[in-house]
Amino acid sequence: MRPLILLLSALVTAASATAATRPRHAISKNTMDTTQVNITEHRNGDDLLTAGLGLDGLRAMTPPAFADALHPTAVERRRRAIWSNWRGIADLSPNGGYGSVYGSTADVPGREFTTLLTLPGAHAPHRVVLQLPDAFDTRKRCVVVSVASGSRGVYGAMAVGAAWGLPKGCAVVHTDKAAGTDYFDIDANEGADADGARVPADVAIAFKPQLAAGASGVAFKHAHSGDNPEADWGRHVKQAAEFALRMLDQTYPAQAPFTPHNTRIIATGISNGGGAVLRAAELEGDWLDGVVAGEPNIHVEGGRALYDVATEAALLMPCALLDMPAESLPQPPLRAQVEPLWTQRCASLKSLGMIEGETVAQQAASAHAQLRAKGWSDGALHGGAASVGFDLWRAVAVAYASAYGRYRAGEHPCGFNYSAIGSDLKPRPTTPAERAGWWSDGSGIPPGNAIGLIDPKMAMPDPTLVGERCLRELWTGTGADAQRVRKGVAETQAKTPRKGFPILVIHGSDDGLVPPAFTSAPWVAAARAAGRPVGYWTVARAEHFDAFLAFPSYAQRFVPLLPYMYEGLDRVWAQIEGQAKLATDDLHIDAKPRGDAALSRSDLRLPD
Repeated sequence: MRPLILLLSALVTAASATAATRPRHAISKNTMDTTQVNITEHRNGDDLLTAGLGLDGLRAMTPPAFADALHPTAVERRRRAIWSNWRGIADLSPNGGYGSVYGSTADVPGREFTTLLTLPGAHAPHRVVLQLPDAFDTRKRCVVVSVASGSRGVYGAMAVGAAWGLPKGCAVVHTDKAAGTDYFDIDANEGADADGARVPADVAIAFKPQLAAGASGVAFKHAHSGDNPEADWGRHVKQAAEFALRMLDQTYPAQAPFTPHNTRIIATGISNGGGAVLRAAELEGDWLDGVVAGEPNIHVEGGRALYDVATEAALLMPCALLDMPAESLPQPPLRAQVEPLWTQRCASLKSLGMIEGETVAQQAASAHAQLRAKGWSDGALHGGAASVGFDLWRAVAVAYASAYGRYRAGEHPCGFNYSAIGSDLKPRPTTPAERAGWWSDGSGIPPGNAIGLIDPKMAMPDPTLVGERCLRELWTGTGADAQRVRKGVAETQAKTPRKGFPILVIHGSDDGLVPPAFTSAPWVAAARAAGRPVGYWTVARAEHFDAFLAFPSYAQRFVPLLPYMYEGLDRVWAQIEGQAKLATDDLHIDAKPRGDAALSRSDLRLPD
């Protein structure tokens, strides 16, 4: 288990100001406190898009160093966070084509406006950063709301909205949507301040968790804020847009006000960020001009919630993958170590009466058949092999159960907790050096960055089985905790988007973490049934994690999704500008994996 934990920790526009043709409702900018805004300059070797690293620096295998490991400067923390988030999202490998076939790492000088904003009624703030390039043209006003994926920090979508918008001269505003990397060390009584520095809890910190009596270890915002942030993803997006307009007012007073009437606003994100921008599309008021959502985690009637999918996959998929030809699956690192665990899972499920068969092959076929009957495609199972190999299903389910049930740190209904882990796999105190790197290096949900997932129910011969059954029971059971978690899931269900602006959804057919059959496909169907014309692109052989394409086995089988996000943003922008109309039928793109060769534009087969 320790190698898996260590491995996961390592991995895991322009528009005329007078061009508006329809009346807009004013966006509210007067309900936020903008007195606590930190404004920083980023020029001369420290730009907005890559923090001065450029493509070569982003490709470096080791992160930008801290001069003092215990006391990194704000500049060092930011640079390392940008490096970490680029590498966590994009395929930057030399043959991957980033920066040559698609995408940009241009040197974009400008300023950043950083703040913490709290929605009315919420316990915890979300971190927001407006990036304002020097090339911003007040006569052609555009704002891109770029929403972090997963539970990443505020720079979590640098490779998505910022890489598209900043080189075009648009202002780009980021939000961590009340997740992020503001980890709190309960035992050290230490959190992160507004700049990401480690400070005692009695100083102004960005996140102070809700704690149960006797809680210990580490808490993080997505799971332990006492909120259900996913229920408010759309409101986080809108509040970030409001902040951007407010900062533009203050920066360019002679050209103020900046409003949706004279400023184009487009929202984009992938995964949880994609779900967030679709939720923003529901909100009242004509404040949004367009949406491009990639591989969105979106819960809609007729689909399946991520918690349902994750807890089912955690139990059945390790066994089911043994029914698929080994050569057809990408090889998660340490595959030789995990396959014995998958074989044991088949035996465990058989003993519980959950699958049938006397041999491992028969048992694997039974588990495979169950998943297929529940809507899993073999393409999604191929893509889901990584989530099994890296124990991602369990990590997602643990954190999301906490958030949906609004459980305090130390009261997870299945007993899970987070802590640093020693060589004996037991909890240990964190070190000051580890804590100093959390804000920059964290990818959101632990395990990772010296924070491990503590499972008190772990026991041989199938170490994670008991805990995963408990997590599943929170979806299928009838007890108070199950009702509490399902109530939180119900709060995240999407509604019909508003009329009047283009929406494009892009999803990989082999997405194994957020399968399109459960998320984007039913959302698009529901939107169209309500009379909302929505474009829908499915990309053959695209899975969920572009960064995994650096592994040769993944490059042989899969294609990146980011090129289609940039193309989709161009298409939506063209409609906003009146230059072309976005097609609102289904488009299936038969992309080709690059294999051992360098990616070419013809491999992508981008739509004409």
